[in-house]
Amino acid sequence: MKRVFGIKKETQPAPSVQDASDRINKRGESVEEKIKKLDAELARYKEQLKKTRPGPAQEAVKARAMRVLKQKRMYEGQRDMLYNQTYNLDQVSFAAEGIKDAQQTMAAMKSANKELKGMMKTVSIQDVDNLQDEMTDLMDVSNEIQETLGRSYGVPDDVDEEELMGELDALEADMEFEEGVPSYLQPDKEPDLDSELNMPSAPMGHTSMPAGRANAQAEDELGLPAVPRASLRG
Repeated sequence: MKRVFGIKKETQPAPSVQDASDRINKRGESVEEKIKKLDAELARYKEQLKKTRPGPAQEAVKARAMRVLKQKRMYEGQRDMLYNQTYNLDQVSFAAEGIKDAQQTMAAMKSANKELKGMMKTVSIQDVDNLQDEMTDLMDVSNEIQETLGRSYGVPDDVDEEELMGELDALEADMEFEEGVPSYLQPDKEPDLDSELNMPSAPMGHTSMPAGRANAQAEDELGLPAVPRASLRG
C-alpha cells in the first residue's frame, strides 16, 4: 500500500516571527564580525602604504586594499538589508502582540459583563429606594425617642420665657453690684487742684511780725496790706 499511495510527508510548522527574527540577528552578527576583520586588514594595508615607496610594491598593496574595501562595502550592504528585515519583523511582532492583548482584554470584558449582569439580577433599584425610605423613617423615630427621653420632669409648660430672661438679667445685675462696679463704669471725680499744684494754704490768723518790721504797715486777716480807712471814705 505504501508503494501505491506513498508515504504522507510530515508538514513542519511555519516558523514564528520570533524564530525568523532570531535567525536574521545571527546572520547579522556573523556579517558584523566579517566587517570587523576587513577593517583590521585595511588598517594593516594603510600602515604598509605609509612605509613603502611609490612603485610596484605600493601598487600591489593598493590593489589588495581595494579588494578588501569592496568586500567590506558588500558586507555592509548585506548588514543593512538584514537590519531592515529585522525592523520589519519587529513591527509585525509588535502588531501581533497588540492583537493578542486586545483579544485578552475583550475576553476579560465579556466575562466581567456576564458576571455583572448576573449580579444586577439580584439587585433592584426599587428595593434600594425602599430601603432608603425605611432607614429615613427609622432615623426619625430614633430622634423622637431621644428627644422624649431628654425631657425634664416637673417643668411647667406655661412658663413665660420673657419673664425668665428678666429674672436672669436682674440676677446678673446683683452679681455685678456685689463684685463691685468696674472702674470704667464709675463716675469721674473732680480733680483736687490744690493737692496737684501743692499750693500752701493761706494763713488763718495774725502772724507775728519780725522785730525789724514792727513799724511796717498793718496787714489784714489774710496777710495782705490793710487798706487805710481814710482812703475808703474819701
